[in-house]
Amino acid sequence: MASKAKARTGRRPATNRKAAKRDRKTGPAGAAKRAVVVSGSARPPAAGARRLRDENPRQHVEITLTLRGPKLPDAERLGGRALSRAQFRARYSASQRDADKVSQVLRKFGLTIEEVSLETRSMRVSGTVAQMEQAFQPRLGVYWSEDQGQFRDREDDYKIPASLKKIVTALIGFGQRRVMWRSRARIGAGLTPLSPSSLEALYHFPPGDAAGQKIAIAEFGGGYFAEDLAIYCKRFGRKKPKVEIVSINWPVRNRRQIEQLPKDERQDALDDTGEVMTDVEVAAGLAPGAGLSVYFATFDQKGWVDSLNRVIKDRPVTLSVSWGSAEDSSDWSPAARTAINERLQAAAALGITICGASGDDGAGDEETDGAAHVDFPSCSPFVLAVGGTMITRLGGEVTEQAWWETPGRRMKAGGGATGGGVSEVFRRPVWQRGLDVASLNGSGQWGRIVPDIAALAGPPGYAMVFRGKAEYGGGTSASAPLLAALIARVNALLPPEKRQRFLAPALYRKSPLGRPTGDLVCYDITIGHNVSKPKPGFGYEARRGFDAVSGWGVPIGTALLLALS
Repeated sequence: MASKAKARTGRRPATNRKAAKRDRKTGPAGAAKRAVVVSGSARPPAAGARRLRDENPRQHVEITLTLRGPKLPDAERLGGRALSRAQFRARYSASQRDADKVSQVLRKFGLTIEEVSLETRSMRVSGTVAQMEQAFQPRLGVYWSEDQGQFRDREDDYKIPASLKKIVTALIGFGQRRVMWRSRARIGAGLTPLSPSSLEALYHFPPGDAAGQKIAIAEFGGGYFAEDLAIYCKRFGRKKPKVEIVSINWPVRNRRQIEQLPKDERQDALDDTGEVMTDVEVAAGLAPGAGLSVYFATFDQKGWVDSLNRVIKDRPVTLSVSWGSAEDSSDWSPAARTAINERLQAAAALGITICGASGDDGAGDEETDGAAHVDFPSCSPFVLAVGGTMITRLGGEVTEQAWWETPGRRMKAGGGATGGGVSEVFRRPVWQRGLDVASLNGSGQWGRIVPDIAALAGPPGYAMVFRGKAEYGGGTSASAPLLAALIARVNALLPPEKRQRFLAPALYRKSPLGRPTGDLVCYDITIGHNVSKPKPGFGYEARRGFDAVSGWGVPIGTALLLALS
């Protein structure tokens, strides 16, 4: 692997103006020699991956650049009335001058500027591997792993011409390494999964069907089976919503196309499609009057950035995200994680509540280093983090408690537990300060606490239709679209001036009764934990009031509507 050492010339760095002047004289070769490393671009090799060869220099590559821009409103200032798109563009867009500068420099390398979006501070740029290597020096190779098969990845931090220093803050898309995972929770057979009407009664949904609202759903793989949604809606007496399928950079296949795939690809595609249909059916069953937009993108860092760019432009009332991985996984580069978080921040400023699943593998979040971890993006302070519960019988009484099935993480034979804990990456927002929840890692970190709220994830599961047959759905990946549907139902009934608000901070603010709003609009979950065994072998406990297992508890929809009104 390439050395990560930075070149030291011993000379005083040139200003952008001087560097640009030299670029004009010497061209791309001279600019490449004076390239500067982009902060946070380093990323270790993919675990368990084997290098096969250099990438073909004639292979076409598209990347997304992030440009600098005015400081976005921080978490402390969000949750009130959202900015309009016009207000957001006027205050927080990247500058045309910066975009023109970047375009001018990159065209010298033969690269093509595919799209410029000042609003999302993004540029899509394409070219051959050889051109990318000359411009950015990422050292691209072809790898193979058991989890992913064959994929492209970069072997070095990436660099930019010195004249673009501080203008370009991230380059996303050189590698195709998978950075997010999601597996269907296996709900025990013999149980009766809950129908949409049962879920509405359980969480006291307000009346209506979310007419006029727009729900976005982020997907990173799989296809879409329209006939399954039609059967589902007919079976449960629900109006079939209008569904818009949006291909960001992923081919969206129907059932016939997926079933014709080679055997080794078919099962993975079917598994991912089962997850897609869980999201769509939960949202459709609980908010049949809403318009559903389902965004399909690759499961790498570029897929995340490009999907969020589209969501920001479309400005739905809520976005359901059921995919993610540990915030400190080595598969994220710090620069890419920051680029994604900035887009989450922009979405929150526009009043988009992103409902992020907190994970299905307890306190370990699929990591095996013996420490507790939380899932990204749900641990971002610009996301409403959604945990999971299950319904059981205790002492002859039916009760809802934190979701935990042995061994507290997903296995082929079943299992799983709600994610939750304390972030080691994101600082605690002011609206969570004063909550006595410390990291179990002994790091002294008082970071963002996950989750904010919870809903059904474990037994008895969600009634579904997949491949024309009755199925079970579950996991926090089902809890997230439930909350998205509830938010859409509530938003439709609010006065116009109260709509389109990032919801998470509102749960922590004091109500006129002097208690946190979350304490009034949620049923407290006081039983359970999220220990994942054998690693880390410990977890967080549910308790009275707010905790790092179920947040404030499960929603009371009518109370939430009253509080937000």
